[in-house]
Amino acid sequence: MLKLSIVSPCYNEEEVLEKSAERLDALFDDLIEKGKIAADSFVLFVNDGSCDRTWDIIRGLSERNQRFHGVCLAHNVGHQHAIMAGMMEARHDADAVITIDADLQDDLKCIEEMIDAYAEGFDIVYGVKVSRTADPVLKRMTAVAFYKLQKKMGVESIFNHADFRFLSRRVLDALSEYGERNLYLRGLIPQIGYAATTVDDTISERQAGKSKYTLGKMLNLAIDGITSFSVRPIYLILYLGVVFLFISLLIGLYVLISLIIGSAEHGWASLILSVWFVGGVIVLSIGGVGLYVGKIYTEVKHRPLYHIKEKC
Repeated sequence: MLKLSIVSPCYNEEEVLEKSAERLDALFDDLIEKGKIAADSFVLFVNDGSCDRTWDIIRGLSERNQRFHGVCLAHNVGHQHAIMAGMMEARHDADAVITIDADLQDDLKCIEEMIDAYAEGFDIVYGVKVSRTADPVLKRMTAVAFYKLQKKMGVESIFNHADFRFLSRRVLDALSEYGERNLYLRGLIPQIGYAATTVDDTISERQAGKSKYTLGKMLNLAIDGITSFSVRPIYLILYLGVVFLFISLLIGLYVLISLIIGSAEHGWASLILSVWFVGGVIVLSIGGVGLYVGKIYTEVKHRPLYHIKEKC
């Protein structure tokens, strides 16, 4: 029978963690009663360097109920790295892993569907958001724009899928061979190539607390998602340079004609505007190239993704 582990990254989730644990405990009881999962299946909470009582709550849960396990990272490493830490820790003791955020806004009913899909032969099952009415309007708009931008940039990913997914052990073993430091799991997992399918995921309201995934963190994730899997921005910079070269030739032709017919006027406005505009494009282009150089700099160090401080 399938031994399942649910991996849930936690960062300052003291307000919602107890309620989430109750829901997951009830879910496991139901799945075990239906014969879907083994009785020794477990939940693994990953404390990502929280500053509140999150780790104390996780330790308390593990002391009261052996179904709950915990891993405390030495410091905050970010959402993607925390998920990776949990998956790599769980893969030695479980046949499959489901990753879900601690606020449990994703539809828990999908978990049984994921298990059924695994029984049908799928190693990867993505939770795809079919309704995001619980999310703020700005978040919904930026999310849709980001997925479309990813597609334009040539990044292979699942539209409207975040980090709610089912992975079999052999997928986890394959994932462990990827040594990337700039982690973007939404783009990395589709590259593994095992049989995959999707289930419909309806997002619900948070039961307590506020989302810790700020706009800045989402923007950083979006940049990582594009620059880690696509070199199209580099080509766009190249094409932009060609366009500006063509424009400069046209301007040079215009100036030459103006001098010949005597209509040229001495002034600084057009010159200053051109200098600032072209200068801005050059700086932007250098910044784009710099992103890739920075990623290479990070990758070649081969530093550990995380350090585990404590387990329970």
